[in-house]
Amino acid sequence: MKNNLISVGKILNFHGVRGEAKFGYSKNREDFLEKLSEVYILLDNEYKEFFISSIKFTPKCAIIKFKGIDSLNEILAYKGCLVFAKESTIRENLEEDEFLIDELVGLNVYDGDNRVGAVVGVSNNGASDLLSIKTNSKNICLVPFVKAIVLSVDIKKKRIQINNIEGLLS
Repeated sequence: MKNNLISVGKILNFHGVRGEAKFGYSKNREDFLEKLSEVYILLDNEYKEFFISSIKFTPKCAIIKFKGIDSLNEILAYKGCLVFAKESTIRENLEEDEFLIDELVGLNVYDGDNRVGAVVGVSNNGASDLLSIKTNSKNICLVPFVKAIVLSVDIKKKRIQINNIEGLLS
């Protein structure tokens, strides 16, 4: 089952006494999380399916309620557990210019017709996603994943086209 699940957040703690949980997640994912109806919680190396009955957002986290969990004691068992969604569900909800990290890692990076490196990782600095690019000279450079720099991504051709502004890959 793990192969088609992707982590979408973590149960941070309980909220109140009716079985609600404080849920940590990546910034700007509220629209996606509101569309989820089922998730899988990893507990003791086992994925357990849960259905979401409600989700609301606070400035720091989401408050999530699962069907069948109605008390503080029931949700406490899942404190600190990672929460997953089906990869197919995530792919269905990606925007046109959004990609899964595993799709980007390994792609060759080009400036014009010149291969300048390959993506070896993706991270986030709070403001934007960052591509970790291993250049031809074996340096690792962090490149903001923004439209002004990343001109196009072609998953099928395994190619990212960038605008290599001065100092970007040095």
